[in-house]
Amino acid sequence: MKEKKGLEIAVATAKKLQTMVDDLNAALELAQSGDEDYHAEAESILTNLRQDLTYLETQSLLGGDLDINPAIVTINAGAGGTESCDWAQMLFRMYLRFAERKGWKTEIYDYLAGETAGIKNVTFEVTGDYAFGQLKTESGVHRLVRISPFDSNARRHTSFASVYVSPVVDDSIEIEINPADLRVDTYRSSGAGGQHVNKTDSAIRITHLPTGVVVACQTQRSQHQNRDQAMKMLRGALYERELEERRKKQEALENSKSDISWGHQIRSYVLHPYKLAKDHRTDFESHDPDEVLDGGLDGFINQYLEASLNKTLKAGGGASADL
Repeated sequence: MKEKKGLEIAVATAKKLQTMVDDLNAALELAQSGDEDYHAEAESILTNLRQDLTYLETQSLLGGDLDINPAIVTINAGAGGTESCDWAQMLFRMYLRFAERKGWKTEIYDYLAGETAGIKNVTFEVTGDYAFGQLKTESGVHRLVRISPFDSNARRHTSFASVYVSPVVDDSIEIEINPADLRVDTYRSSGAGGQHVNKTDSAIRITHLPTGVVVACQTQRSQHQNRDQAMKMLRGALYERELEERRKKQEALENSKSDISWGHQIRSYVLHPYKLAKDHRTDFESHDPDEVLDGGLDGFINQYLEASLNKTLKAGGGASADL
């Protein structure tokens, strides 16, 4: 069924592109008569065609078994108090805007606000075609340099926040979880909600004792619903952990070191004294960080996916499941 869905997306994309090319040719032919309306229509079609070709380029770089799946994204503020919490909030908005541009859906599972501003951490699901395949490139530490809006002396500050992305693993993929390995804690939801949500211990936190993986969900109405969502998150996190272990073994054999592993700074966003967003893994740059923070991530994602694919091919392997 997953392969069928992928093929259906490919066929639909091809048909859409062919229709746009036909419309563009027709508009260009009519524009030759000097009609400005048809010229404007051709410009509009060309702009949309370029956007769809960018999306197709991204799809062509995705070959992992779970790339087509939804993604679970967790953002944690680093050390630095209010500054880092505000930066985590900015990253959260960036990914929400990225999803909005794609027409994807998002659902918040866990949210902890900062004491003064921003957020300490947030976990949310992104549902859309190839959501995990694209968002997995964002895992790592993100750095912000700016004039702090919270500093009365208007000094420049550097803030850090970490992003972790795992796939939503459906029931067709077997992830063995021993109930004896789980510690389940209940607590009262702290976020917005109705009377039932705020007055009962419906929130769930599950700790997988052998690995130390912790997931939490507090946004559903009942404890049972929160537990189901938390178990789904845990399966995805454990699957991604296994993939990470395989990546490390492969990299050890290749005698190389990756910058994507947790704890490494992958991208910097500089808002002062100049404007620049730079990915340190690919050296891809944008001189419009405001556009990037508004969800303009396609260039960074495509560059990293292309670099990863080239690295795999250079090493002599085919398209691997964890690309």
